[in-house]
Amino acid sequence: MASGGGMTWLMIILIICNAFASAAGLALFALAIWVAVDGYRLYPISGVSGKDDIFAGAWIAIFTGFAYFCTTIFGIFAAVKKRRSLMLAYLIIMFIIFIFECASCITAATNRDYLVGNSNLVKKQMLRYYAENSDKGAQITNTWNRVMQDVQCCGADSPLDWIGYNSTFRQTYGTTYPWPLNCCKRLSSFEVADPEGCKIGQSSTMFTTGCFNYIESVFSRYTWAVSWYGFSVQMFVFFLLLIAMVYYTQLG
Repeated sequence: MASGGGMTWLMIILIICNAFASAAGLALFALAIWVAVDGYRLYPISGVSGKDDIFAGAWIAIFTGFAYFCTTIFGIFAAVKKRRSLMLAYLIIMFIIFIFECASCITAATNRDYLVGNSNLVKKQMLRYYAENSDKGAQITNTWNRVMQDVQCCGADSPLDWIGYNSTFRQTYGTTYPWPLNCCKRLSSFEVADPEGCKIGQSSTMFTTGCFNYIESVFSRYTWAVSWYGFSVQMFVFFLLLIAMVYYTQLG
C-alpha cells in the first residue's frame, strides 16, 4: 500500500483525469448527435445501399459518450470515498463502455472506406435508383437533386456518368435530356437558364464537376467525429483506467 502522501497525489491525478474524461465524453456525445441528425441530409446515400454503419456507430457513440460522462463523475466520487467496492464498480462499468466505444469507432471507420473509398459504389447507386419509381428511388432522386443544385455539380465524377453508363434515368427519359435538369444552371426564379444549351452540353449552361468529392468530404467529417475523435477519447480512457487500477490496488 502506498504512503498517505502518495495516495493523496494519486487520488488528485485520478480526479483530474476523470474530470477531463467527463468533458471528452460529453463532447463525444454532442458530436455523435450531430452525425445522427445528419445536417447535410445524405443519409439516403448510405441507407439505401444498406451501408449506414457510420450512423449506427454514431448512435452507439451517443450512448458511450453520455455513459462516459456519468461514469467518470461516479469515478470522482469513488476516488474521494476511497472505497474498493466503489472503485471496482467504476472499473467494471468503464471497461464495458470502453468495449462498446471500440465497436463504434471500428464500425464507422471501416464503413467509411467501403462507402466512399472511391466513387464506384455511389455512382452505381445513383445510376440504378435515380428516377426509379420506388421508395428508394424517391430518396435517392431527391437527395441527388438537392446536392446537384446546392453544390453546383453533376453526376458522381462528371456529367459523363449519365451518358457513359446504363441508368434508370436514361431508360425512363431516353435521349430527351442526356442528364437530369438539375445539372443545368438556373435563373434566380429557379427556371433552367438555357435548356437547349444544357441539352447539348455547353459548359456555360451546366455544372461540369462531379459531386463525389462533396459526398466523400461529408462522410469523412462524420467519420472523423464518430471514429477518429472516438479513438482519441479511447486512448485517454485507456491510460485513465491504468491509473484507476493502480489506485484500486493501493486501497486498503
